[in-house]
Amino acid sequence: MKVALIQMDMELGKREENESRAISLIRQAAGLKPDVITLPETWDLGFFPREGLKELADRECARLKERFSALAEELGINLVAGSVVNLRDDGGIYNTACVFDRKGGLVAEYDKVHLFSPSGEHEYFCHGTKPCNFELDGVPCSLAICYDIRFPELIRSEMLAGSRLQFVAAQWPDTRTLHWDTLNRARAIESQSYLVCTNSVGTAGNVTCGGHSAVYGPMGECLVLGGEREQILEADLDLTAVEAVRAAINVYRDRRPEAYRL
Repeated sequence: MKVALIQMDMELGKREENESRAISLIRQAAGLKPDVITLPETWDLGFFPREGLKELADRECARLKERFSALAEELGINLVAGSVVNLRDDGGIYNTACVFDRKGGLVAEYDKVHLFSPSGEHEYFCHGTKPCNFELDGVPCSLAICYDIRFPELIRSEMLAGSRLQFVAAQWPDTRTLHWDTLNRARAIESQSYLVCTNSVGTAGNVTCGGHSAVYGPMGECLVLGGEREQILEADLDLTAVEAVRAAINVYRDRRPEAYRL
């Protein structure tokens, strides 16, 4: 499976400009003939404008679903469409990711479970309540958003549900790039899976996102690592390596959940 990661810059609160830029970059990435294209977290508005958030939000991801479903079908690619600011019918605002298959079908919709309280995300957004598992081209996959990666319980629950390939969409700041690199590699090693980690770049307010989008293999090997500017990365994944690593060091067999107190 070939993946293309869009390490995107964006303008805070400017949906039209960001959407046009995302579509342009997706079309550019499609020229690499990948099986999957990925976007970062809240690429539609940046992370995140406090003023007028409800007015700016997509409603039940309707705009995203209409435009990006059609784009995935047109290009014949699977699209892990990052996340957007989403106003649900219950009146809550969620940080929501959507995934589309090659025919434009919506195969996953995930509300970010762990909200980044140091920046006040929990004051504006509602918590998701469920992990996210789905299939792309027959490959069992899962999804997490940014701060989620600090919570191995979530990632392990997705792995226990069958995932072989974890996607991570983020707006991770450059001040904690060491954490980003280390946590993603650790999740790959402990999960014995591929991690496709798509971060953003650029400055919004007083926060600069650090890039370093990456793909890690099931032994923690880094297949590709981005810099600190907008770019498109690509990597080829040999999914048979997941089964080989899990057979060689079978942590799933050797788990002892009866001893854990979570």
